[in-house]
Amino acid sequence: MTLDKDNLLESIMASLDRINNIKSSDLPNIDLYMDQVTTFMQNKLKNSSRNPEVDKILTKTMINNYAKNDLLPPPVKKKYTREHLVMLIFIYYSKGLLSINDIQTMLGPLTERYFDSKGAIDLCSIYDEVFSMEEEKTRELKQDITAKYERSKLTFTDCPEEDKEVLQLFSFIFMLGFDVYTKRLLIEKLLDIYGNTSSEESSEKTKKGRADK
Repeated sequence: MTLDKDNLLESIMASLDRINNIKSSDLPNIDLYMDQVTTFMQNKLKNSSRNPEVDKILTKTMINNYAKNDLLPPPVKKKYTREHLVMLIFIYYSKGLLSINDIQTMLGPLTERYFDSKGAIDLCSIYDEVFSMEEEKTRELKQDITAKYERSKLTFTDCPEEDKEVLQLFSFIFMLGFDVYTKRLLIEKLLDIYGNTSSEESSEKTKKGRADK
């Protein structure tokens, strides 16, 4: 995403508009080999990368590492299902923010309960639900970014002109970065609770299963 320094805010908004989440209806109805998976992800998500023409969204090595770290169930006869793709999309959006352990904590219960589920709730329905408010959240994000940008223009107003532009841009970047930092701390705290809750539920199910025998 290349930003126009002369029209910074407009460039940011245009960049956000170019980011499209994959809809579940876009997921192939047939199982894919690994090369097909990487091509699909590249085509659908490249606009969200820093350098769309050169950045690799997903590689064979990444997929193998996700499987080794129990983030992704193994393929069936070397083929990946729609649910594998959903898991890979969740991983893609999480990996820049969370550690491998935190991603395991977040996705583990989903894999255990809903991967290859035949019930009313499956991974695709979960995916649709969490992305259902995409447009609303994008509007809110644009409003928040605009407010931070306007606030940054009020900083360093007494500085010489040759210093003002770079310092105000730094203020804008720092405000956005601090927002990410605080949200990451909150997510980590919530994952601690989420992980403990999931472990307790799993333990209770194990005890119940033993009692029923």
